[in-house]
Amino acid sequence: MKKTLTVEGMSCQHCVKAVKDALGQIEGVKTVEVDLTNHSVEIEGDNLVHALLKEAIEEAGYNVI
Repeated sequence: MKKTLTVEGMSCQHCVKAVKDALGQIEGVKTVEVDLTNHSVEIEGDNLVHALLKEAIEEAGYNVI
């Protein structure tokens, strides 16, 4: 399963690492790809729950649209 989220506030590699680390702690997440240019995050894994993904990103300091 793949989910793509639009995330505001990411601008550098530190942001990429923060988002990847936050999402990587969620059970079922296998890969996370961040595209700074398009402000998107693509998550691949099993049984991904939108609310949990959104919460993790927001706790890292970014806004999910």
